[in-house]
Amino acid sequence: MAFYCNIKPVTVFIYADESGVFDQANNELFVFGGLVFLSRDERDRAARMYRSAERSLGAKAGRTARGELKATTLSNKDKGKMFRSLNSVHKFAAIVDQTRVHPEIYKHKKSKQRYLDFVFKIAVKRELEHLRDARVLATDYAGAIDVRMDEHTTATDGRYELREALEMELKIGTYNQDWDRFFPPVFPNLSDVRFCLRDSIQDPLIRAADIVANRVYYLARSNQCVTNNGKVSVHTFPRH
Repeated sequence: MAFYCNIKPVTVFIYADESGVFDQANNELFVFGGLVFLSRDERDRAARMYRSAERSLGAKAGRTARGELKATTLSNKDKGKMFRSLNSVHKFAAIVDQTRVHPEIYKHKKSKQRYLDFVFKIAVKRELEHLRDARVLATDYAGAIDVRMDEHTTATDGRYELREALEMELKIGTYNQDWDRFFPPVFPNLSDVRFCLRDSIQDPLIRAADIVANRVYYLARSNQCVTNNGKVSVHTFPRH
């Protein structure tokens, strides 16, 4: 795995997508899958390698109507090949056990989106805390966090709210009024927290995040070990 101790990259890049349907009546699991890159060079190198792996699948590989190589259209063999092409990339996932989510959350579209935004921001926070505690990122890291998600993952008009929520968790800190408790940020010296939605057809790393999310979703549904060989760092919701 691409870990380096005590480095201070200018920007940490996070790419994410989802797998499953957030619908308690018909689905037990929902998954976010993500990739973390500690520099622009590392990110660009991974994008080139992923494109090369896509090309190696050939013309007969399953594609969407738009010509994308997505987890929903690829064979299990090809999905496995694409996942293995990411062996050197740091990967994480958030698994939501929908059987344990409060039913009231599903009654309104906005409350569903707010819950998914909560899951995502906390998963990102936990992952960055993990990298900080493992000394992959310095505690005084002062660069930027750049988060990119597939554009169908969150409502377009919710982009600003999710960016603000990420900034609160990562740079500013949050206050819980009920508990009268302040939760410090992960990196108080951050220069910036950026967030944008990306069209997967234009971004190979969004497609790569789709493969990660699908892989974790499949393993979780099959009751298989998701964190085998340390390939994916997993965060579960709701907390037990």
